[in-house]
Amino acid sequence: MADSQAAEDLAVARDVLATEAAGITALGAALDKHFAMAVDLLASATGRIVVSGMGKSGHVARKIAATLASTGTPALFVHPAEASHGDLGMIVAGDAILALSNSGETAELADLVSHARRFGLPLVGITAAGGSALARAANVALILPAAPEAGPIGLAPTTSTTMQMALGDALAIALLARRGFTAHDFREFHPGGKLGARLRHVRDLMHTGAEVPLVPPETPMDKALLIMTAKPFGCLGVIDPQNRLLGVFTDGDLRRAIGPDLLNRTVESVMTRSPKTIAPDALAGEALREMNSASRPFTAIFVVDEAGMVNGILHIHDLLRAGIA
Repeated sequence: MADSQAAEDLAVARDVLATEAAGITALGAALDKHFAMAVDLLASATGRIVVSGMGKSGHVARKIAATLASTGTPALFVHPAEASHGDLGMIVAGDAILALSNSGETAELADLVSHARRFGLPLVGITAAGGSALARAANVALILPAAPEAGPIGLAPTTSTTMQMALGDALAIALLARRGFTAHDFREFHPGGKLGARLRHVRDLMHTGAEVPLVPPETPMDKALLIMTAKPFGCLGVIDPQNRLLGVFTDGDLRRAIGPDLLNRTVESVMTRSPKTIAPDALAGEALREMNSASRPFTAIFVVDEAGMVNGILHIHDLLRAGIA
């Protein structure tokens, strides 16, 4: 490939991204009370959010429905043409409709709009034409600002669909915030893949019982070293009689304490006090962040509950096996 062709391709790509970015910026500036009204309307639905659109708007609508469903708002996509041939039966009392059409005059949406009117279903429209049929029929119309489509001919749906997608994301996240949807809830809808792994709880991965290397503070160093060597974590937890964590003894502590009197000392005299710990209900991704965020990253972390009691220990290898790290 000639350098001149590569430069031309890069220039086109950057122009597309700049054009679409300008469209999203304009969209953000144009948002007003109608957005909050749309969120109110969708949040009040006792059923599902039915998202629909034709052509490129239909592809965007599918994605918006998936985003809504994965963030705690029950939703589904209904193809407007299929709706006219029986799929209107999928839309029932309690549902709300979110319809997308850049022109606002998509003929295939007519039956869906009529169905909403007939059964009194809330209708939110996303369109670039404020005076269009969709905008007039909607309970709330979200109007996209005027923005050029990207590219030299400026005809292919690009900026318009990008703005539709961004507005759908904004609605989904606003609804998520309204519902108090948390990362723990999010995991219930994303159990698979790396994301699902990161959203597993520490208690699901930690070692417990006899596997956890624990000693009392008065343990002599020779015995402490034998116990630490017998376990695969490279550290010891030092606990009081109530199983509360007082400190940890690690390979690093050992190196710093090496001296002629080392074996005559107790583990309490060389341990690290106030070590980093993680709660059993924390997400595995949080444990990974704790391990990596320290000035000296570490490979194992003790799992401690609100009372300070040791529940277990988590090693970086456990995160690797779970597909997190």
